[in-house]
Amino acid sequence: MLYQLSEQFPFAPWSLLRYVTVRAGGALVTALLLSWWLGPRLIEWLRDLKFRQDFRPKDAQKPGDATGAADDQAKRGTPTMGGILIVLTLDLSVLLWARWNPLVILALVVLLVFAGLGFYDDWKKVSKQNADGVSSNFKLIVQFGVAIAAVAYLWRLPSGSALVTQLHLPFFPAKSALLVGGAATGVALILAAVTIVGASNAVNLTDGMDGLAIGCTIICTFVFLVLSYVAGNVELAKYLLVPKVTGAGELTVVCAALIGASLGFWWYNCHPASVFMGDTGSLAIGGVLGVIAVAIHQPLTLLLAGGVFVVEALSVMIQVGWFKYTRIRFGEGRRVFLMSPLHHHFRKKQWSETKVVTRFYIAAILCAVLALSTLKIR
Repeated sequence: MLYQLSEQFPFAPWSLLRYVTVRAGGALVTALLLSWWLGPRLIEWLRDLKFRQDFRPKDAQKPGDATGAADDQAKRGTPTMGGILIVLTLDLSVLLWARWNPLVILALVVLLVFAGLGFYDDWKKVSKQNADGVSSNFKLIVQFGVAIAAVAYLWRLPSGSALVTQLHLPFFPAKSALLVGGAATGVALILAAVTIVGASNAVNLTDGMDGLAIGCTIICTFVFLVLSYVAGNVELAKYLLVPKVTGAGELTVVCAALIGASLGFWWYNCHPASVFMGDTGSLAIGGVLGVIAVAIHQPLTLLLAGGVFVVEALSVMIQVGWFKYTRIRFGEGRRVFLMSPLHHHFRKKQWSETKVVTRFYIAAILCAVLALSTLKIR
């Protein structure tokens, strides 16, 4: 919206709005201020509607286990579905500051659909006051349906087929792209869809302690803010040997808005949390990060930047897989971790919640630095 204003008034200060860096900064600040203004009102509204977590979550401590029992009791009754705040402020900021193009539209559509899926899951939980929600199969069907549609949309863009048929490796220059054309195209398309679904579920699994998922989101999104800006700038992309993507610069505004919305939500979600994001926020955040990664040729870099999310998801897969295997092999299921996802393992080891979250932040920062180093190590 404001970009169109700069075209109508091509003189200072409106002309500054032509710069993506200015609009990205504006989107971040706008999302943050909107979050601070809307946050208390939304939390009160959720309380009035009784959209709160009065039930014990699936990963809650067992009766008689003192580890985290006080924390679990204190969190019961906390409003959930706070992801509405993130999605709403992000959308409004992008509508105001971004220059609309197919990549921006795709990112927002995926964000809204995944948020709707998460909202439905959260609503089923709070309405029945149990942790069941919608089935995992239903979630995966919807997620893969959306992801495949997103990949097909990118593939059919005039200059977009390469976005999902070329695989660019971290630490290697753009000319080293793999899976180009032929039978490999199908593999690349599947990988792109898996990236979107995997990112959505990985963030969802990480959302289990106050401030954990949202703090790691901010760190990971900063990496993609930089990568999107570089991919959208002809000179920087050429200098840093990364693929140039038409329209990717506007994804910088989306990333900045996500950072601002996340900072605002973090204000209310830090320990002790006044609101939980729920699946409404976590599924949407992961989905939009996955789409941005695919849209700028960086799905494998997302594995580095979102290392904490990846490890959290792997811990669940390893735990479930090993338990099922040992139950078949030995007649009794065995565990690798005391509890999964991984953050609960450390909570079981008597680490305080704030210590677990802070150390995971440190790990997320190290992952972000590693991901950013791929820009120079090519």
